[in-house]
Amino acid sequence: MNVYTGIESPVGPLLLVGEKSADGVVQLTSLSMDGQRYAPKVRDAWTADPEAFAEVARELREYFDGSRTEFTLDYAVAGTDFQRRVWDALDTVPHGTTTTYGALAARLGLPRDRVQALGAAIGANPLLIVRPCHRVVGADGSMRGYAGGVERKQWLLALEGAIAPLLV
Repeated sequence: MNVYTGIESPVGPLLLVGEKSADGVVQLTSLSMDGQRYAPKVRDAWTADPEAFAEVARELREYFDGSRTEFTLDYAVAGTDFQRRVWDALDTVPHGTTTTYGALAARLGLPRDRVQALGAAIGANPLLIVRPCHRVVGADGSMRGYAGGVERKQWLLALEGAIAPLLV
């Protein structure tokens, strides 16, 4: 059964979607931001169940208040073998650091002509924030695309101490 809830966060409303088993355990399948490209839309067949996401919401609150640097959530995410390989690599980028698309490609043993495919797989990450695609930047340190918006990417990296906060 697919369940969902919305929660507020410092980066705006978040939509949490998961699969709930017969024993009540929820595996997170999507965490998306308001206005995000390709974000899922709530479907009629889904059930609103805020209680099912209590642990996800708690871990996100701890992340946003700076007391959590790693997530311990259960995920059930569909994707191609290539996408899952890229997403697994994202999970190894430590809190408070960044990596580049080229460095991630090299770590995965991908030839240079596959960096664009790597970027597409990163962009298809259904678990924003908890699977840290925001930690991947351009070789020159530039904030290359983020499904939730570059401003949110910068905010998350500043929260983690990976970049200096922007003074606006």
